[in-house]
Amino acid sequence: MKKKKTDSAVIIYICLAALLILAIRYFDDIAGMAVNLWNVFFSLVLGAAVAYVLNIIMVRVERFYFPGSRNKWINSSRRGVSILLSILLVMGIIALIGGLVLPELGKAFGVIGRNVPVFLEEAAGWLEKNNAMNIAAGIKDVDWNSMMDKAVDFAKSGLGDVLNSTITAVGAVVGSVVNFFIGLVFAIYILSGKEKLRSQAGRILRAYVKEDTIIRLRNIYRTADETFSSFIIGQCTEAVILGTLCTVGMLLLRFPYAPMIGAFIGATALIPIVGAYLGAAVGAFMILTVDPLKALLFIIFIVVLQQLEGNLIYPKVVGSSIGLPGIWVLAAVTVGAGLGGIGGMLLGVPVAATVYKLIRNDVNRRNQSEKKIPVEGAASARQNGKQKGR
Repeated sequence: MKKKKTDSAVIIYICLAALLILAIRYFDDIAGMAVNLWNVFFSLVLGAAVAYVLNIIMVRVERFYFPGSRNKWINSSRRGVSILLSILLVMGIIALIGGLVLPELGKAFGVIGRNVPVFLEEAAGWLEKNNAMNIAAGIKDVDWNSMMDKAVDFAKSGLGDVLNSTITAVGAVVGSVVNFFIGLVFAIYILSGKEKLRSQAGRILRAYVKEDTIIRLRNIYRTADETFSSFIIGQCTEAVILGTLCTVGMLLLRFPYAPMIGAFIGATALIPIVGAYLGAAVGAFMILTVDPLKALLFIIFIVVLQQLEGNLIYPKVVGSSIGLPGIWVLAAVTVGAGLGGIGGMLLGVPVAATVYKLIRNDVNRRNQSEKKIPVEGAASARQNGKQKGR
């Protein structure tokens, strides 16, 4: 029997080694196939992700939609109305942020375009007056109009490339919109019949997977669901609080672009640790083009607000809900950014928290089982000693 198990293990390892060699040998072909498969299934994956986020809102809407009512029409319309309200709520939040940020952002770029040359000339005059740098005269003597004319000529010469890039970008945008709507429709179907889908998935697992494996899979799913939902709710709540405090504080201190910068910092605060600082850097640069002293005061204000957020708001709102130490949060954000950009930064923390919880629970379980063995062994030894003594 042991020989058969050993032979089976050897065969499995040989097959795995062969597959690894083939994967290395045909890596480019396999990578191309993986990209094509990802493009094919992207809409469905996007729909599943949208369904998961909407489900967090939908479950809470259903609790307030005439709970305990015996009216058949209300009970039959509960799911559809909850899905519609969840979609409208998300779209309203996106429209509100866009309405606050985009117009002010356009004005800000216009102000930056007008004020940067003036700011540089003033800075060069200050440097020359204080004999701080020898290059001040060179900066002051820059002919900005000539530079703008050269930039326009360069833009005209590359108009063909810009046109091709524009067509490619328009195609990508149209494809993204189509994928989004397909994913949204798929998400609505998932939310409409999620109970039936859960039942079907359970039947399939019971038919093809052992009971121990089903228990492990359920544990993984519950841990991931708890971590992701806690992270999404906590991070969104924390972003709203931070954006509101930033806007109110900037209005009280009479900083320019208060609604835009507050909304932008709130949106970037969805990215843990580094998000709010990215928004603050953009806001400080915009204020710098208007009033350098207010830009310095804004930086001080953001530092104080970040300390308040990090020590009071974040522990209370998000706290230990994700169960991941700070050093691993930073590592997850860094690795996620390198692998998937902004999306990787958003997903890196809950994924790392899920893995951390699973490993921690497994380690604790193994350590507890190892502690029980010596105790049981000592008890059996004492029992054998008593029997021998008798």
